[in-house]
Amino acid sequence: MRTVYWDYESNTVKLIDQRKLPFVYEVAEFADYKDVARSISEMYVRGAPAIGATAAFGMALAARQSNATMKHKLMRELEEAASILNAARPTAVNLSWAITRQLQLAGDDIYQSVDDVRQALLELAQQIADDDVELNRRMGFNGAELISDGDTILHHCNTGALATVDWGTALGVIFAAAEQGKNIHVLVDETRPRLQGARLTTWELQQRDISFDLIADNAAGHFMRTGQVNIVLVGSDRTAGNGDVANKIGTYKLAVVARENGIPFYPVVPTSTVDLLLAHGDLIPIEERNQNEVLMAIDRPIAPSGITARNPAFDVTPHRYVTGIVTESGIVYPPFQRNLRAAVEASQRGEWRQRN
Repeated sequence: MRTVYWDYESNTVKLIDQRKLPFVYEVAEFADYKDVARSISEMYVRGAPAIGATAAFGMALAARQSNATMKHKLMRELEEAASILNAARPTAVNLSWAITRQLQLAGDDIYQSVDDVRQALLELAQQIADDDVELNRRMGFNGAELISDGDTILHHCNTGALATVDWGTALGVIFAAAEQGKNIHVLVDETRPRLQGARLTTWELQQRDISFDLIADNAAGHFMRTGQVNIVLVGSDRTAGNGDVANKIGTYKLAVVARENGIPFYPVVPTSTVDLLLAHGDLIPIEERNQNEVLMAIDRPIAPSGITARNPAFDVTPHRYVTGIVTESGIVYPPFQRNLRAAVEASQRGEWRQRN
């Protein structure tokens, strides 16, 4: 199940409209890169890896939409498209990572004709998507080493195939453990305000027949304190060079309570989500979304009319609460500043492929 893909017959970007799950499975189609940007902003697609692949396809679409016959004019239009796509969601670093790769490729002197640039951008977007599937599988089986038979895993938000191109990050670890025959159970945070856990994670676990219970976000501490959780697995939308992790709002609280109760806390993070240019998590931009997401649930008001709400989409977990970080290059432990860089460099050399 690919969350986002290029339709080679219609030359359009197609993606699962996650706003409608689990009640309706619908694939949306986009022929304009500005609509692709809107799909990211409005959360048709979500999850850092999936957003990155979607943006890469959006850049390929922008190149095909352009009427430019000269490369310099095409580059100006691609830079405009990059600006629009980059603004769609500021926290997920995979967005800018994929767009930067596309701009660098388009500007390479090896490509002189606009048609060559268009073809190269589509090929790179497809490579980004295909690589995401492969490295997520590798990351899943790396992380499965942390899971013992009989474990109960606490999971926040959605980090499965729907958050990536396919397979998943933290849920990918759970899928890998299940494939290995381990008897596991998952406690799924509902993840207010957009209920990604309740709507999406439960749907994915149900598809794979993996044992789970949905819990209210505020119940997580109870289950940890009473010894009913063995490990906490989460994703990451951006990880700073020192190991501070920006993830879906509510993650920080889980990490603190996990530390208090002696429970290991592992973000599962492709190295494309590691931002070595940021020294610490306080430098990560935190998206604040529309207050109606808090004031309403499933399109129904849940609070008095006329009140205001705050809606940060992410929070930052300081690295001191992080037991280790699962990547496609292996499990990274402190000191994160040194070891995360080594993991990123190993991935760039393609070492994770050599272990497949």
